[in-house]
Amino acid sequence: MEAVKVKIVNKSENPLPAYATPGSAGLDLRAWLPDGSVTLRPLERRLIPTGLSIELPEGYEAQIRPRSGLALKHGISIVNAPGTIDSDYRGDIGVILINLGDKDFEICSGDRICQMVVTRYSTVSFVAAEKLAESERESGGFGHTGKK
Repeated sequence: MEAVKVKIVNKSENPLPAYATPGSAGLDLRAWLPDGSVTLRPLERRLIPTGLSIELPEGYEAQIRPRSGLALKHGISIVNAPGTIDSDYRGDIGVILINLGDKDFEICSGDRICQMVVTRYSTVSFVAAEKLAESERESGGFGHTGKK
């Protein structure tokens, strides 16, 4: 497996992002809250800073994804999941969390709030056409194959 080198600036007191297990695809990111904590009320969303900035190689992106445990246990998710960090972005990585649960949720500085997956991507060049090749599916979508 290829290890991609990514420069990182960490303004927080938190450890650098790390994989939880050898088979993990996502790196855990932590909240950086100099005032200590914030509370998300039900249906409230807030930009949570991480204190991290990265320099991705050209041709790579980072996706910010919810943590499954926070989603299942507390209804905490990411509004724009997955969020995309482009290779030319150098600012602080902020995470737009939302509380979809029915109770207040406290986020403390240092809490793991999301996962970041770094991956290669391709760009496309569109070619104008009058017609597309036929397929078995054609325009069927939005559940046209049924539930079972």
